[in-house]
Amino acid sequence: MDSYLVDAQWLSAHLEQPQVVIVDCRFALSEPDLGRQQYEAGHIPGAYYLDLNRDLSGPVQAHGGRHPLPDWQTFVRTLNQLGIFSKPPQGPTQVIAYDDSQFAFAARLWWLLRYLGHEQVALLDGGFEAWKAAGLPLSTGIPEPKAGDFKPQPQPDWTVDIETVRQRKDQPGVLLIDSRAEGRFRGEYEPIDPIAGSVPSAVNYFWQDVVDDSGRLKSPAELANHWSDLDSADEVIVYCGSGVTACVNLFSQAIAHKPMGKLYPGGWSDWSSYLT
Repeated sequence: MDSYLVDAQWLSAHLEQPQVVIVDCRFALSEPDLGRQQYEAGHIPGAYYLDLNRDLSGPVQAHGGRHPLPDWQTFVRTLNQLGIFSKPPQGPTQVIAYDDSQFAFAARLWWLLRYLGHEQVALLDGGFEAWKAAGLPLSTGIPEPKAGDFKPQPQPDWTVDIETVRQRKDQPGVLLIDSRAEGRFRGEYEPIDPIAGSVPSAVNYFWQDVVDDSGRLKSPAELANHWSDLDSADEVIVYCGSGVTACVNLFSQAIAHKPMGKLYPGGWSDWSSYLT
């Protein structure tokens, strides 16, 4: 296994290990309750469910974007209830996250855990569909909360705010990446936020371009080629609509063995909130 990527066969073989915690991150932006309903209808045995809005994000304010980073004390309590340990003898716990959206929501959890210093986190390649396609079992059982001992070690230099983006976006050597679809980047349409467009000086790297037609991540060699422009950049800042799918690009940069960019969590939803 790659340290940040596992396949369904690996997960099936390690399903019963007490040091493995599985998290279902399925979600639909257009139907916020759908992911939970899908989880209750059937999930990978032993998996817990974390909701993008309730668990992986904080309260929405006038500015800061549609999915602000979570309140860290609350988030750490949630991680403890999943039985996640940071250190021996019980830890470090290996966390496996999955969704059914080409890593869109599972990558958010991957990034959050790594931001808090937990490196033992991987995504299920191909997600829930790959598990089902392999003929592996599903469960409707909801695991009981546990008592973990997660010790956060935040990496504050992994994020930038709107003021930092304003100051650095035009500087030589700064690569500002917009992770949204090309049409949204060009301002041709905007299905979510009130204003269409993108941050001036940004370049477009659509997050879905890092996966293949089956929803699996492209090879490290393909991703290294995809992210070759990072080699000449002094600083890389990545954003999307609200700091969620940008994490797929950040995840793929790590798999490509490139220096991972910084996240602008507010993204276009934060930037555009100052334009109204």
